[in-house]
Amino acid sequence: MSSFEPCPCVRRVFFLLVALFGVTQLPAVPASSATTVMPLPAVQQFTTGRLAVTPAFSVELQGSADARLRAGLARLLRQVEARTGLTFAHTPAGGFALKSDAAHASLVIDCAAPGSAVPVLGEDESYTLEVTSTEAVLKAPTILGALHGFATLQQLLQADASGWFFPAVRINDQPRFPWRGLMIDVARHWQPLEVIQRNLDGMALVKLNVLHLHLTEDQGFRIESKTFPRLHELGSDGHYFTQDQIRGLIAYAAERGIRVVPEFDIPGHATSWVTAFPELASAPGPYAIERKWGVFDPVLDPTNPRVYALLDGFLGEMAALFPDAYIHIGGDENNGVQWSANAKIQAFIREHNLKDNAGLHAYFNGKVHAILAQHGKKLIGWDEILHPDLTSGSVVHSWRGPTGLAEATRLGFATILSNGYYIDLNYPTADHYLNDPVPADTRLSPEQQKLVLGGEATIWAEWVTPETIDSRIWPRTAAIAERLWSARDVRDVPDMYRRLALVSRRLEEAGLQHASYLDPALRRLAGDQASPAELAALRAFVDLIEPVKHYQRGNQQPEATQFTPLTGLVDCARADSAPGREFAAQVAMLAGPLSPDPQAANSVLQALVAWKFTTVQLAALAARSPRLQEAQPLLTSLATASAVGQEALSVLLSRQAPVAGWLQTQLSRLDEAAKPHAAAELPVIAPLRLLAAAAAEQDKRRTLSPDAWKQHLLDLAPPPVTP
Repeated sequence: MSSFEPCPCVRRVFFLLVALFGVTQLPAVPASSATTVMPLPAVQQFTTGRLAVTPAFSVELQGSADARLRAGLARLLRQVEARTGLTFAHTPAGGFALKSDAAHASLVIDCAAPGSAVPVLGEDESYTLEVTSTEAVLKAPTILGALHGFATLQQLLQADASGWFFPAVRINDQPRFPWRGLMIDVARHWQPLEVIQRNLDGMALVKLNVLHLHLTEDQGFRIESKTFPRLHELGSDGHYFTQDQIRGLIAYAAERGIRVVPEFDIPGHATSWVTAFPELASAPGPYAIERKWGVFDPVLDPTNPRVYALLDGFLGEMAALFPDAYIHIGGDENNGVQWSANAKIQAFIREHNLKDNAGLHAYFNGKVHAILAQHGKKLIGWDEILHPDLTSGSVVHSWRGPTGLAEATRLGFATILSNGYYIDLNYPTADHYLNDPVPADTRLSPEQQKLVLGGEATIWAEWVTPETIDSRIWPRTAAIAERLWSARDVRDVPDMYRRLALVSRRLEEAGLQHASYLDPALRRLAGDQASPAELAALRAFVDLIEPVKHYQRGNQQPEATQFTPLTGLVDCARADSAPGREFAAQVAMLAGPLSPDPQAANSVLQALVAWKFTTVQLAALAARSPRLQEAQPLLTSLATASAVGQEALSVLLSRQAPVAGWLQTQLSRLDEAAKPHAAAELPVIAPLRLLAAAAAEQDKRRTLSPDAWKQHLLDLAPPPVTP
């Protein structure tokens, strides 16, 4: 399942207002300039002083100190050593030496109880941390809370001319929601073990606690079954997790306080299932795994007893392998084509008074629920499973929007939200950050709100490879982690972006490749003859563009398959261009209700001139590099954008009205420049439209109120329309 409800146009305009004019009716909390932590703690009070970090830094363990706590502490200290260049005291065996006298330790860790060996939903994750000039004391009811405290300490570490230190602070922290997940699709494009492990390290840093593995799909069956080996042998191209690897992965996640929830998508998205067992499909085979993307017809036959025999054996095998209480069955995007065309299935629906295909789907889910219950597991499914006959105790995973979530909670079902957290669709971080499972204006009753367990970011893998997947997950998912951990009124977007830049560096230190993958990828695009100056220009260009949003890439590159190398220009572009945001902020100062700011004007002019120079440099490079020829249309668009921007800036600063029809001419030029090419686009077009409107209408600036002026510009120059 990888469809997504598009953001309404009104919502997009709202976020543009936030970005360009700093206008928001949402509550914000002031952020201390010393705050470096993400997610923002529930209570955080900075005090006077600092705890120096030197080679003499020492640790004392009190209370419960199991292997998980010691391993987490070792990871923390290794990270601190790597970042600071310091060497702490080690034992002869190579571990870290611990103090036995708390009065002399720099860091005291007091954990009351070990908690569950494998994390469980609802486990106490709270902790307190107090740092003074003489010591830091971390207390937690369970090891899980202590691990979260370690993540906070890792982010608090700072330096200045006097050396490394932890700032003096009091923190009392706990999550807002108990289910804070990341779903990784390993089926459409295979993601090997090392990819999952490094992303678990990133999840731990930002206190996410559920790894949801999407293991079966039309394009692949990615887990070993010893009971039905044909499933992975015929459905994986040889790319799957062995059961030993899964056991190791579960242990790796548990050490970091993370649950692992598997998903086996049924009855639809089932091509890989019926490739191995075509007799279980609702239409005759044979079948072969799909190489392209979309919603396909193959679906299991709910009227066939052999389907349930296979599911009983397979799900029983998986229930023994995965210790978590939940198994996700997908249940989404069954188009009903095979069911509707099968006379036997339609007769079954009539004979059992199931009414229609939806009733048959509910019947199937009830049978699967009983199988899972027999094996001690609870059922989760995407929100298509919601039906009056859905068995009590099931969990509804909402991907289509708030209406389904509200209906599920009204009927008494626990829910998880992923609508608005589809990170594969390349929306800006602020869109995800301001998307709340239970917003301030919610219509859910207090009892319904209690049923919202939390949410999950989702990375569907149509357009990612092991090389690029980190860049599509991070750092934006850290903002989603904050939304699921921190208080509802933590909504300061500029401060979120400030801290996101810091946590991005910590993620790099943890082994994530969202930044490091880029330079080799750019050199591959540029070719061996590219000069350092040309590579720098290519980096500046790629930093400015963004991948197309929503599902436009499939429309732009319809011939792509599972075998297509994802090494093009768009695979180097990242969602949420930082230079684009910075440019928009400077334009906001020029196009705002006050007189144009000279410093902002200078910054905008420098950017526009730099863009023009970049297009000249890269045009020459593209002429020599076959891989960069796809960039030519975007370079032309950027040159146009630069020219329009410089002309608009000149008109604005001259304080003279342009000739009649000037604005419409400039907006038409920008509309052309806004068209995506090679599945990438220029995010700076929207602020340039507002700059042109402000230049053309500057005589009205003094006659309109600030709010009326802003609305006037948006009416004249709304965001460009894209496919």
